[in-house]
Amino acid sequence: MGYVTSWRLFNAADFGVSQLRPRVLIVALKKQYAAEFVWPDVKRKAPTVGRLLHDLMRARGWRGADQWRETACAIAPTVVGGSKKHGGPDLGPTRAKKAWAALGVDGMGIANAAPDEDFVGMPRLTVRMVARVQGFPDDWEFGGKKTAAYRQVGNAFPPPVAFAVASAIKTAIAPKTLKARARGKVKAWQVEMI
Repeated sequence: MGYVTSWRLFNAADFGVSQLRPRVLIVALKKQYAAEFVWPDVKRKAPTVGRLLHDLMRARGWRGADQWRETACAIAPTVVGGSKKHGGPDLGPTRAKKAWAALGVDGMGIANAAPDEDFVGMPRLTVRMVARVQGFPDDWEFGGKKTAAYRQVGNAFPPPVAFAVASAIKTAIAPKTLKARARGKVKAWQVEMI
């Protein structure tokens, strides 16, 4: 078929994503582009869950937000997408829920809103909070109600990792594609897709 494959194990935390999310990526490029491909080598320190979500936790005036920030002093376990088989959205199996509890988060479900002013106990995360942990920008919109939106977030590949790998692919194929376009072998719309 003329493709050269390459694989690499990445952890999203190395790309600034506040969770333990190891993933194997496989890239297959045509031979003429493969030699130009270089895997991204990003080593960005991920913020703690407390630092990352503090503003969202205190959005409704929760008095315990500052203390919670100090408790949530590590990155999160892997965010999971929920299962239709097991009911509504939650933050994962027993081991993951224990890891969330160590961060001061109730992993048994997803909240509709941030804790209110007088909230006592371990807060649950909202879909927006989980999306931020996953690396989505705050203005990203998810379709559907809470459960559907949470499944989109939990099953997604962390955007900062995807962007880094896609940028490396673009760098590998863009120069030759632009030269081919100049020779009339590639149409303008094909270059724009890169």
